[in-house]
Amino acid sequence: MPGAADWMEIFATSRLDDLPETIFPPAAADFFSSRLWYETVIDAALPDGVAPCFVAAKRHGVVRAVFPLRLDPAGPASLTTPYTCRYAPLFAADADQEERVAAAASFGRFCRRYPVVRLDALASGTPDLMGLAAGARAAGLIVRQFRHFGNWHEALAGRDVAAYLAGRPGSLRETIRRKLRRAEARTEMSIFATEDGLEAGIAAFEQVYARSWKEPEPFPRFNAALMRAAVARGLLRLFVLKDASGPIAVQFWIVAGGIATVLKLAHDEAARDLSPGTILTAHAIRTLIAGDGVTALDFGRGDDPYKSLWASARRQRVGLLLINPRRPAGLVTLARHMAGEMRRSLRGTLSLPGRPRRRAPHSRD
Repeated sequence: MPGAADWMEIFATSRLDDLPETIFPPAAADFFSSRLWYETVIDAALPDGVAPCFVAAKRHGVVRAVFPLRLDPAGPASLTTPYTCRYAPLFAADADQEERVAAAASFGRFCRRYPVVRLDALASGTPDLMGLAAGARAAGLIVRQFRHFGNWHEALAGRDVAAYLAGRPGSLRETIRRKLRRAEARTEMSIFATEDGLEAGIAAFEQVYARSWKEPEPFPRFNAALMRAAVARGLLRLFVLKDASGPIAVQFWIVAGGIATVLKLAHDEAARDLSPGTILTAHAIRTLIAGDGVTALDFGRGDDPYKSLWASARRQRVGLLLINPRRPAGLVTLARHMAGEMRRSLRGTLSLPGRPRRRAPHSRD
């Protein structure tokens, strides 16, 4: 598609207010691409010395695409965080694939001023990913893909709670049956889905998180900030399980586009004998299916072993390195990436058939 990138002019801004509202999908439809999401990321999840940079492609004076980046000393990267479940460029709703590739080529021209631009948390195998790579190559960049994290999910396909549970492993169903019966008289679940009482819910969340096995948050303000932003749009489902001692387990879900995504969960180690994580997950999923009528469950970032019990499908989130071969630092990055690929290939070739794989550690309940 020679010359297609010439349709576009490019500009960069650090201000969301410089971009049209219409380029962002509604939070209720696509939460991780919404203006609400990026406002919260900028406010509460950027390290010191890192600035947002929204690279916009205009056609006939109208913004047709935006590529959210972050600028830091390590080099430009996608405006993603440890909380991002999916990243994607933003396109006008009526942009076809040709225009998307043209916008990506314009973005690639912007990226040529740097040795490397790193994008991650991208959905693999999608037209947007392929268009992004094609546009970058059209701009003269070398594109290398890498594996980022796994994402476990479950399409419900109209199933009710009973049918969903019937599809879970028998060991999990038996655990749910035993633990729920034992905990019935000892625990109580609360749901925070409106601003009424939310601050008490956030306090319970922080209390349990501090007593859990979890590492301290890299951005301590982010979870509470996102809860407050999401609850105003009716998208928050904060579940809290209590016993006589107080809150013992918490889960923070977002319901958008018919999908329920869990962003954070934790339980108090002192209450582990009750299996509070399993109890609260069972309660939460029952509420999300029966009460909210969600069409899919999404277990967020990573391959924690427990996720395969609650969801049967896994997809790979990937990243792209957009490498400028005309810059020495770009060539160094390319050489390192190629060496890493060769090492992984050799390990696969030299591994002995039938050799037992190291088992993943048991998840914490």
